[in-house]
Parts: sequence; structure tokens; C-alpha cells
Amino acid sequence: MTAKETSPRRATSAPDAEPRFPGMELLVHGVGGATPQDMLEDARTTRVTGDATASIHRRTDDLTDRPWDPERPVREAYSWSNLTSGNGTRALWLLLLPFMIVNVAHWMRPAGRTTVRANGRYDLLVRLLALSLTVLLTGGACAVALDLVAWQCAGAEACAREAGWIQPWATHSWWGQPGRRLLLGALVPVALLCLLWWLSHRTWSAYESASPPVRPRTDEDAAPLSLPGFWYGRVLVARLRAAHTTAGLLTVASALLVASGSHDRGPDGDPALATTGLLLVAGTVAGWLVLLVGQLRHGRSESERDERPEPPTARALPWGAMALLVLVLAHTAWHRPEWRSTGRLPAGSEAFPALVVVQGLLVVALAWAAYRLHRQARDAERGALHGLGGAAVALLACALGGVFTGGVAQRVADWLDPSAEPGEPGARLVGPPVMLSWEAAAIPPLLLVLLGLGVFGVIRVLRRRRVLAPTVRARYPEESCAPDTDRSRRIAGAIARAELTECAAPLVGWISGASLLLGVGAVAGTLTRKTPSEAADGTHPVLEAVADACQSLGSWLMGLGVVLLLALGRRAYRDAGARRTVGILWDVGTFWPRAAHPFAPPCYAERAVPDLSWRMGTWIDATGGRLVISGHSQGSVLAAAAVWQLDTATRSRIALLTHGSPLERLYGRWFPAYFGHGALHALHRDLPCWRNLWRPTDPIGGPVGVAKDSQLPVDRPALNDPQYYGRNLRSPLPEPILGHGDYAADPAFATERADLMHRLPLETRPPLPPQPTAPAHESPPTAG
Repeated sequence: MTAKETSPRRATSAPDAEPRFPGMELLVHGVGGATPQDMLEDARTTRVTGDATASIHRRTDDLTDRPWDPERPVREAYSWSNLTSGNGTRALWLLLLPFMIVNVAHWMRPAGRTTVRANGRYDLLVRLLALSLTVLLTGGACAVALDLVAWQCAGAEACAREAGWIQPWATHSWWGQPGRRLLLGALVPVALLCLLWWLSHRTWSAYESASPPVRPRTDEDAAPLSLPGFWYGRVLVARLRAAHTTAGLLTVASALLVASGSHDRGPDGDPALATTGLLLVAGTVAGWLVLLVGQLRHGRSESERDERPEPPTARALPWGAMALLVLVLAHTAWHRPEWRSTGRLPAGSEAFPALVVVQGLLVVALAWAAYRLHRQARDAERGALHGLGGAAVALLACALGGVFTGGVAQRVADWLDPSAEPGEPGARLVGPPVMLSWEAAAIPPLLLVLLGLGVFGVIRVLRRRRVLAPTVRARYPEESCAPDTDRSRRIAGAIARAELTECAAPLVGWISGASLLLGVGAVAGTLTRKTPSEAADGTHPVLEAVADACQSLGSWLMGLGVVLLLALGRRAYRDAGARRTVGILWDVGTFWPRAAHPFAPPCYAERAVPDLSWRMGTWIDATGGRLVISGHSQGSVLAAAAVWQLDTATRSRIALLTHGSPLERLYGRWFPAYFGHGALHALHRDLPCWRNLWRPTDPIGGPVGVAKDSQLPVDRPALNDPQYYGRNLRSPLPEPILGHGDYAADPAFATERADLMHRLPLETRPPLPPQPTAPAHESPPTAG
């Protein structure tokens, strides 16, 4: 029988029937995932608990009692890879990358020791930025569907004839009036919003609904991740989903009212329609005010688990906006025989520059709030970029959203009118809003900046390799083989590439700075009311050529980028090798709950952390034994978060073994309020039995820097990688450079695991009495 056939089997033993093992190791894999068979090193495994999305497995031979070996305890493997991979269609989440990035910015708040009000100010600014991204996405859909297709192409006979699918709604049909064409075009952004709402609601019920175990902590200075409501975001996500859906619907209504109002209040307009339009404008403005007040009043609560039902206002707000939009659609489609569509749709000419300016002001305010928090933090808890990491990442989210929107709009314009550049003499279309053309033209300069940073990284690696190569042989003093130049260069190259992780902060700083300058340039260019090509006409020939190239290349690069992004995402979800390459950034982004944007990819930790906490707590309650939770890479972050959720009595039976862990190297520097120096020291106080393994060749994992001056620090001295420099009796063939993978292959892993197990108290408590089996629709009984 194959491993695939044995894996789906499930053990039927109840908690009271658990084998009486004195100790167990719970394995948690990292980025890219690993099969239970690989983690347990056995082809025959059985699912103990869980479902097809996330589950815990054990070797089939370990389902019954056996003599306990302290060097090889009973092992269980928690497999969570299907929470972030599986169906290739999940690659579509990559198109919502700006939403994920701005959600991450929410959690990058500096660890300032200040009032709740100061932290709330930071969170509010991020939520407003996230709301502006929803408005930008909807506005981009309106620019394509309403402006380019319904207003410009369907209103130009030559363009409608060229694009045959638009001909039935062109000027000579019943749908030929501009208002009726706009009604049809408005269905596209509304359908997009409905799709996002459905995806958020579907993943909300699958992820945010997982119930953490109720094991109350009495610590007054407990770490934020130990709060009982941290991994339970049902109410907040429901409220955010309602707010962002409402914002999208109001954006569509606002675009339609601006378009129809410019005609109704003109010389050919109908006073009755103008009055009706003003009433609808008043209703739309009232909707925006209610929405903004809701953002000001409601934040994230983590001090207790929020079990309240979805607020009535959260349910009523989108329906009210939808009712208003229906009235606006009816008003827009009303018979207006003198209305003609010429030029660009009036709605986008001023809206996009204003939105970019608002986003810039919000980013500046966020940077100021973050810097104030950063100044109040201790030196050891200060985050990346002097506390401005969150603001820089939020700026990148806005820049990426603008590039996506501008690039797609410019690409659609080129597709509808391939005969000439939009806006040029003889072109059928005027083109998208000027601001979007400038944003599309910013793509080539931004790629040049990225190329320059890539070249700098290559040069840095080559220089470091040249410096490190002569020192590699000295890392293996116990070996007697002669130095090997090629071997030393390969090892030194691996170390140099791993050190590039330390350049992440400057890299983000340079990219965000370039994005800021390009954004300012785009807004300044928009003031000319000309596209980049039009603005460069009559200037120096080189400047004209550069402007034309940037505008045309921007649309093509955006189209190519979307295709490559989807292809890369699909491959990463289906291929473990590709996923390890790009997975760390994705898994860091989706680790955090959706606290700023409800349309971001779902947070897998809101399922994984409760799973691990439930398993550790119930196993210790049932057996009274000892447990080592062993986390690799991202699995170490999940393990730490799960341990934080447990009470003192349960934690006293648990040891933590981390390897290849980004707890300090990535999370501590970029999320100092949650994994900074103080939080990691608090984790060590909660869990004295903790050991961390790392390698200099690991680009992700590193030391955690806790208890460095004690007799037994958390960090073991760096492991040699490769384990042996040359050939010897134990290793007659060359050892590979493992980097971030396969820490269990090093003998230090088994040594530290056995030592942790011996350090845990040996006394056992009597197991729980037999527990009744809960019906399938009920949750397991709360332990502890």
C-alpha cells in the first residue's frame, strides 16, 4: 500500500484512549510544505485528527504503545500546506497583492510604549489607506468599463465597428444613449465587488471562524499574541467587508453621478433630472460620511474573543449602498436625447489625481505616527527603517495599486484601438484618464530601479564571497583535508547570498523612495492635462523618445506582468520547489489576520494556531506527558504563536525547538510590537525550555538573540553547512550545502531534542477520565 493510500486513514482513538507515552514531538513544517511521510520519515502514516485542509499525522506503528526511547520520542506531524496552496486557481489571489501588503503594514507598528490612543491612530491611518485602495481598484474598473468601453469606444462608430462585441451597444441602437451604455458598463465593477465579497465571505467562514482554546492567562504584561482574541477576527472582518463593499458601490455611484451631472446642469440638461441628481449626490455624500465615521469608531479588539454576531449596521450598510446605486443607475439611464459622449468621462479626470494626493497625505501621516512610536521604544525593540517600515510598505501597496490600475487601463486602451496611441491624431480613443497614463509610464523607470538594485546585490555577493572564501576552511578545525578553492568559493557564496537578507530594509527603502518620486512626478504631469507623449511633444528628441517608449512599454509590461504573476503563482501553488523560492514573502504576508483589508488573502494562522494549541493542550491533559514542539521556518512562528495561547500549567510541560527560524531575523525586525526583543524575551520567560538551531548559509533563519549571557542561551552556536568540508570516513562523498532545509539531518537536532525532553519535569499527572464523544457538528470540549 502506498503512502498516499495510508495517509487519509484516521485513527479512531478517543482522547482517553491515547497511548501512555511519557513524551512526544510535534513537528510543524515551514514554507513550501512537507508531506507527513517526509516529516515522520515513514511511508506508512495515519491521520490522527483534522481534515483535508490541515491535519495531524502519526506513524502507523506508533498508534499503539511501545517502549519509549528518549532519543526518539513518539512523533506527530502537523501538515498545514493546504491552507496556503492546493488548487491552482488560488493564484488569482496574487492580483490582490496590494491589499495583502497594506494589511501587513497594519502589523508593522513600532513597539512604542505609549497610550492605546497613539496605537489606535496608527491603525486608523492604515485602515483609511486600505479603504483608498478599494476605491482605487473600483475606480480602475470604472475607468476601463465606463470610460474606455461604454463612453469612448461604444460612442465612436469606428471603434465599435472594429470591436464587434461592442457594436450591439453602439450609438445607433436603443442602448446607444450614453446613460444606458454606462448602466451596462457599471455591471463590471459591481460584479468585481460581488466576487471579492464572496471570496472574503467564503474564506472568512473557513479561516477566521476557527475557535482558539479557552485557557485563560493571568499575566498582566502578556505578549500581544497571547491575547485570547488575537486569532479570532470574525466580527472585525465582517465589519471591514461591509465597509469596503460599501466604498466600492459608492465609488461606482459617484462616477455615474459626476458623468450625468455634467450634462444635466448644462445648457441641454433637464432641470428635473438635475434636481434628482442633486438629491442622489446628497445621499451618496451621506453614505461616504457614515462610512468614514464607522472607520473612525471601530478598531480591532484582541483582549477577549469576540463572539458577537455580525453587527446590524455591517449587514445594512452594503444593502443601503446597493439600493442607492440602483437609483443612480435608473437616473443615469433616463432618456436624454441631447446627451453625447465626447472626450474622456468627466468622472476620472480629477478623481484619480485627488485620490493619489489623499494617499500621499495618509502615508505621510502614517510615517509621522510610526516615527513617534519608534522614538518611544527601547533601542533593542526598534524596527526596520527607523520605525518607518510600515509606512514604506503602505506606500509600496499604493504604488503597486496605481501601477496595476494604470497599466491595465493603458493596455485595454491599446487593445481597443491598436491603430494608434490613444490621444494621437487619427486615434479612435482619447485614452484613459491622464493620471493612469502617467502611472503606466512609471513602470519602466521603476523596473530600472529594480534592475539597478539587483546589480548592486550581485556585486555585493561577489565581493563578500571573495572576502569569505579564505576563511571557510578554518570553520572545520577538526578535519585534516587540504583546502579546496572551489569548495570554499561555493560555501562562501552560499553565506554571502544568505547575508543579502540583511539588505531587505534598504531595498524596501529605495523602492518606496523611487515610488514616491514617481508618484509626485505623475501628479505633476497630470496638471498639464496631457499624457506623457503629448507633454513631451516639441521638446528634445531624446525626451520625446523616452516619453513615448515609457507610455507604450508601460501598458505592454503591465499586461505581461499580470500573465507572469498568474503563471508564477500557479506554479508556486502546485510545485513545492517554486513555492520555496517565493513562498516566504507570501507566507509572511498571509500569516497576519485581516485587520486592515478584508479582500486580502485569508490568514492561515487563524486556523493553524488554534489547531496547534488544541492539540498540545488536549494531549497533555489526556496523558500528563511532556511535549517538544519542533518548528521549521514559518512553522517555528506558528509554534511560538500557539505556545503563547496556552496557560502556565500547560506550558510547563512543553519545550520549543526552532530551526531555520525567522522569528528575529524577519519578524522581530519588521514586526517589533509582536516579535521584537521584549516579546521574544517574554516567550523565553513563559517557556524556559527553548533551543534554536541556525546556519550561516540560511537566508531565512537566524539566531533569536535571547538569553545570550546565560549558561544555556536559546541559540546553539551556528551549525556548519555543509556538515563536513571534505571527504572522510563518515562522509566519503561530498556533503551538500543545505542552506534553509533539512535541519533534522544534522546530529545536533537529535541531541537538542533529547536534551529538551530531559529538561522537562518528569512527574506525570493522572489522565483525564473518559470523555463523551461530541456530535459531529459540535466543537470538542474545552480542556483545561
